[in-house]
Amino acid sequence: MLPRNTTDPLEPQHLDVRSLSVLAYFGDDPDRVYQLVQWLPVLELLDAREHVGIVLRDRDTAELVREQTSLAVLVAEEFAELRALYAELDPRVVLYCNNSLKNFQSLLEPRMLHVHINHGESDKQSMASNNAKSYDRVFVAGEAAVQRHATGLLEFDLGKLVRIGRPQLDLQRERVLTPTIRRTVLYAPTWEGDADYNNYSSVDTIGREIVARVLAVPDVRLVYKPHPRVATSDDPGMHAAHAEIVSMVADAAAADPAAGHVSLIDADILAVMPDCDAMVTDVSSVGLDWLYLRTECPLLIADRHDDPERLRLAAPVSRCADVLDTDSVHELTALLADRLEHDELHLARIAMRHHYFDDVKVGDSTARFLDAVIELAVLRDTLVQGGAEQAIAT
Repeated sequence: MLPRNTTDPLEPQHLDVRSLSVLAYFGDDPDRVYQLVQWLPVLELLDAREHVGIVLRDRDTAELVREQTSLAVLVAEEFAELRALYAELDPRVVLYCNNSLKNFQSLLEPRMLHVHINHGESDKQSMASNNAKSYDRVFVAGEAAVQRHATGLLEFDLGKLVRIGRPQLDLQRERVLTPTIRRTVLYAPTWEGDADYNNYSSVDTIGREIVARVLAVPDVRLVYKPHPRVATSDDPGMHAAHAEIVSMVADAAAADPAAGHVSLIDADILAVMPDCDAMVTDVSSVGLDWLYLRTECPLLIADRHDDPERLRLAAPVSRCADVLDTDSVHELTALLADRLEHDELHLARIAMRHHYFDDVKVGDSTARFLDAVIELAVLRDTLVQGGAEQAIAT
């Protein structure tokens, strides 16, 4: 029987969970649930071809996820319950959108194929880690990610990598910004990461200067949309800088209501981008999402470390963007005003988009993802059947 924590009164009664073929596994608490949520619409498309369920290890996370999807949501809080659930369901493929420590409890299951799908494409160091060796396949966006794994890891089997593009970017989203005749500049910084080596945020270094300089550009609307974890950061410097930026935007909006300056803390960044004319961001997936969706619009990247050569090597996207650091940020007002009129890096962004996402057009990534998962489901059955036949023969 199914473990006691895998069902819930909110679960659709007509659903036979034993028909689930593909599972999306997520072991973390609500603070990181944004990593899974961005995949839910894509998984719902997959569900039309291979029945999909969501396996969670936290009830609070489950409550949030159930509000955002019609897919079956199963909860197995304890390790024993997880093993019993897998034994009952016998799924074919399990998808992982992060590298949670609890992933390893799921990876112990030998009768299914384990696939890492990540929750974005970026040049952060964490994007190519030895965790990738734990999975049967690792879905990546394109050539840049392949090179990242090839140069960053020792003894990694590049045959595990499957290029799919970025399926989440194919989805149509309801826009959140009101129309304006002003040009809109988006400031979308990342958070401080879970360790110093993975900290690319500009919020606590030059973030306030960025906001001040953007607000000084004539006839511009500023939109501040930080990473979801910036607003909940425990780091005192980050917390203070974020609060000051929000206050600066609010003061500017009050002083000039017609401008429409706004902070969007909880909005979907991908629903914000279509109505923006330029973006300032950090080394993160947001910059590459912009490159994919808004190739025709200027991109500016903040360099927390004030090290242009390091940035150029570690983040190729910086080669098709204007880079801001402690010294150059003071010139941002004039630079941004010029870029909005004379976008000299457009052709460079087109070439760089191909480097990160191959030749995919909007819509292609989703098709690649669906086909790749279904192929693995078929492969899993072939492998299991072959193992059973071999066991009988011996």
